[in-house]
Amino acid sequence: MNPNILQTPIDYLKGVGPSRATLLRSELGIHTYQDLINFFPNRYLDKTQYYKINQLQRNSAEVQIIGKIINIKTVEQKKGKRLVAKFVDDTGSIELVWFRGHKWIRENLKINTPYVIFGKTKYYNGFSMPHPDMELLTEHQQNLRTVMQPIYPSTEKLSNKGITNRVMSKMMQQLFVETKVRFYDTLSQEILEDLKLISKSEAVFNIHFPKSQELLSKAQYRLKFEELFYIQLQLITKKLIRKQKIKGFPFTEVGAHFNNFYKDHLPFDLTNAQKRVIKEIRNDIGSSAQMNRLLQGDVGSGKTIVGLMTMLLAIDNGFQACLMAPTAILANQHYQGIAALTKDLDINVKLLMGSSTAKERRKIHEELEEGSLHILIGTHAVLEDKVQFKNLGLAIIDEQHRFGVAQRAKLWHKNTYPPHILVMTATPIPRTLAMSLYGDLDISVIDELPPGRKAIKTVHRYDSNRLKVFKFISEEIQKGRQIYIVYPLIQESEAMDYKDLMDGYESITRSFPPPEYQISIVHGKMKPADKDYEMERFVKGETQIMVATTVIEVGVNVPNASVMIIESAERFGLSQLHQLRGRVGRGAEQSFCILMTSFKLSADSKTRLETMVRTNDGFDIAEVDLKLRGPGDIMGTQQSGVLNLKIADIVRDNDILKTARYYAMKILNEDPSLSLEKNKILLYTYQQLAKHKNIWNYIS
Repeated sequence: MNPNILQTPIDYLKGVGPSRATLLRSELGIHTYQDLINFFPNRYLDKTQYYKINQLQRNSAEVQIIGKIINIKTVEQKKGKRLVAKFVDDTGSIELVWFRGHKWIRENLKINTPYVIFGKTKYYNGFSMPHPDMELLTEHQQNLRTVMQPIYPSTEKLSNKGITNRVMSKMMQQLFVETKVRFYDTLSQEILEDLKLISKSEAVFNIHFPKSQELLSKAQYRLKFEELFYIQLQLITKKLIRKQKIKGFPFTEVGAHFNNFYKDHLPFDLTNAQKRVIKEIRNDIGSSAQMNRLLQGDVGSGKTIVGLMTMLLAIDNGFQACLMAPTAILANQHYQGIAALTKDLDINVKLLMGSSTAKERRKIHEELEEGSLHILIGTHAVLEDKVQFKNLGLAIIDEQHRFGVAQRAKLWHKNTYPPHILVMTATPIPRTLAMSLYGDLDISVIDELPPGRKAIKTVHRYDSNRLKVFKFISEEIQKGRQIYIVYPLIQESEAMDYKDLMDGYESITRSFPPPEYQISIVHGKMKPADKDYEMERFVKGETQIMVATTVIEVGVNVPNASVMIIESAERFGLSQLHQLRGRVGRGAEQSFCILMTSFKLSADSKTRLETMVRTNDGFDIAEVDLKLRGPGDIMGTQQSGVLNLKIADIVRDNDILKTARYYAMKILNEDPSLSLEKNKILLYTYQQLAKHKNIWNYIS
């Protein structure tokens, strides 16, 4: 089939027309025939069976019955009226009910004519079916019949404008008539035979009009595999090209700075995990390819030390390094930490932020360009064009998901060759997701905590135990510890959340009155300077309790804070709870995290709280989170393009993803440019995908 027919605008499909086309574009992103073909049903109704009325069970199942209407009447009710029709077959009768659209239904329903009805049954003094789907038996027998009826995703606007599921099915039918369902196959003969996959045409037809359960699952497998396979092909190709074409600076020296620090200035011994990761990094930067590595490790696992040692390697080789963090507080903290660790080494470290003065900036610009500034730490300010390095060899990005791809690219242009890139994150990304999101990055994981860290004890308490919790707080303060109390802040209910926060603050002030106790408060409505001032007081230990909304989740390091109380914990996501918990447990003392909730909890909330109490392992938590929330939310918006999957689901189809990755690697290892005859079709499809970006808008 000519692939270009699939690029036909949807307006030209018979039965669509301009106004429907506009809706399909705005509501579902369907612009072309191609988009409609790739608009897959999200579930199917089993229409293999016709029920007799006397077989109906008192469950709210969807059933299909053949029979006829013998009378219609209008029934008054408290508000408005309802239309009721008596529907019979040879075993009994059932009521059909409509609450709207009476006039049209009255005019169009035929009495004593065989119909096929389909819908959910309800039972109350007999069976009834509200708003059934109805089709004349004669039409029902002529349609492009499928055993399983596809149900397409829809929106309120579409239903209101009359684009029902039946209309979508009709459009699909029309599309298959016009395109004659002949699709060129997008996978090589080798893969098709190896995995016993059905052809593309068969798969596309059976996903929309399944002939049987078995064919439906074959169609789903084939299309999911293809989708994941091409993502992997793209990611791995990108990685190979980068390693071949993009030259990096080889750091061959392990010099005085690195050795001196390692032997004499390390505050504690490295864990085995840290040693392993440093070795992986040294292998990368010792070769002439550019490093692009993602370093994952839970809060407090010692990523910063690994980052610093990598910077020292850069300095030993005559290069400069920079570290970029998403917030001023975090940048400042990195600066304090690194300045303290390097104070006895002959190294120049500076901090650059939006708030830096003109005088400070001038000095930084000068020292960077002449090369006497070794390490620059900062926020987005580091990316400004004015910031020019003499010789940038390494860029470290902290909490990558807060930076878009464009910002990473800016760092590339700060030198003739792109610097080595190390991305650090404390948000554990489950293996499954990391493979598909960051398939173009190499991944290192620090999966053990430094010695001397005690695991945080986490408990779940209901609001009714609040007095006991307050008693516990006062005992900890008596021991000289500090406490966080965090309230949720959700955009939609900001005013209400703010009130909760202020009420909470007042009741805490009553229980912990000054001057004996000092309390800091931090929330989104405060000016940044006031926030910093309050944070500062807490960091210095001038206040014992910090009442805050979630602004504190990233990075604040107060080793003396040993209790984290999370109010309305059921309103937080798992990864957020885990991030918040990571704010305590930074000193040698035993730390605690107390999750406060009301008694009303959904099943998901229960799972989240139980997971938090059960484990401190970020990867374990991320896996549960992924199952609960699905992949889209976890990575935030910057990455969501990758997961714009049409049919596959990264979590549920993890096995298919692994198979797809295996085949993509196998093929590219043997034939990196896809030039062999047997891979011709893969190359052609790959180029088509790149050309018509609307097929799968993949990856940065």
